[in-house]
Amino acid sequence: MRRDLLLTAGVGLLFLAVWQAIVLIGGYPPYILPSPFAVAGRLASAAGTGILFPHLLTTLVEIALGLALGVSTALLLGFLLARSRLADRLLSPYLVAAQATPILALAPVIVLWFGSGLLSKVLICALICFFPMVVATTVGLRSIDPRLVELARSLRATQRQLIRTIEVPAALPQILGGLKVAVTLSVVGAIVAEWAGGDRGLGVLINLARGSLFDIPLMFATLVVIAGLGVTLYLLVVLVERRLVGAPHQRS
Repeated sequence: MRRDLLLTAGVGLLFLAVWQAIVLIGGYPPYILPSPFAVAGRLASAAGTGILFPHLLTTLVEIALGLALGVSTALLLGFLLARSRLADRLLSPYLVAAQATPILALAPVIVLWFGSGLLSKVLICALICFFPMVVATTVGLRSIDPRLVELARSLRATQRQLIRTIEVPAALPQILGGLKVAVTLSVVGAIVAEWAGGDRGLGVLINLARGSLFDIPLMFATLVVIAGLGVTLYLLVVLVERRLVGAPHQRS
């Protein structure tokens, strides 16, 4: 674990060094490509003056509500698709078609229908993280050894006991794998939703920084915050995965 952290930190430092070297060698001005030091300074000043926090809080609320809606709906539908081949045949083509439609094309329509408030942001965020969770849940449940299910039924396990003791534990690694994808996509969904319409959020702050403010270091600082938010959510799911199912080498 410590070795992995050191390697990750080393790669990050190398990236920053290359970034700084490109700025120095190319002689780029801050309005074209700000240096890492300029971005870090602007991030600190934006946090200190209170510019960043309201936008960050808005995006976090959208992500939390979008994830809750998208993941819970996907889990229910995943159970249905795994249990019913008829439902799978009827619904799968529409799910694939919805996933194949770019969220950038759907976002303006959703904002038009539901307004530019919180509801449209939550729906967009839920849509983009919905499909990977459905697939992961369905695949996880279908990969369960049928002999385990037959054994539980021979012992007269109820349907609730079957779900709690056999199906959910066996499908949990795949479900958590889908959740890793969903949490990162939820950040993308929130930013796209804010670009489609809104007056607050990290996506709005990017537009303000590159537009009316013409503050390119602030734009880069906001991008750093967005990337950090995605990494943080991913690591939280990794911690939950290690707590519930153990590390990969332990499972093997």
